Amino acid sequence: MKQPQSDIHDSIATRWRDYIQGLEQALAQTEKDIDEAANMADQCSAEWCTATEHVIDDLASALFSIHEPKFASDEDTKKLKELKRKVHDLYSRYKSVAV
Repeated sequence: MKQPQSDIHDSIATRWRDYIQGLEQALAQTEKDIDEAANMADQCSAEWCTATEHVIDDLASALFSIHEPKFASDEDTKKLKELKRKVHDLYSRYKSVAV
């Protein structure tokens, strides 16, 4: 018979992975937006820069405030570390476009 806490852990792990996947998709979209802006330097308005910086800040806050469940797999841990590194890289890319 399956333990009740096992069902709870499975449910939390699934939702946690869904959340991480959502953050990954948001980072990818933001990266795409920055790449497009880099190709249209004259379109990078102060408003765009402010909005983009807020999005990156929100994503960074979300990623760095995540409490990793103790039952997270090594793959989950690796994914979170990759996303944290990616948000730093994304901010650097944004700063090079925003200048």
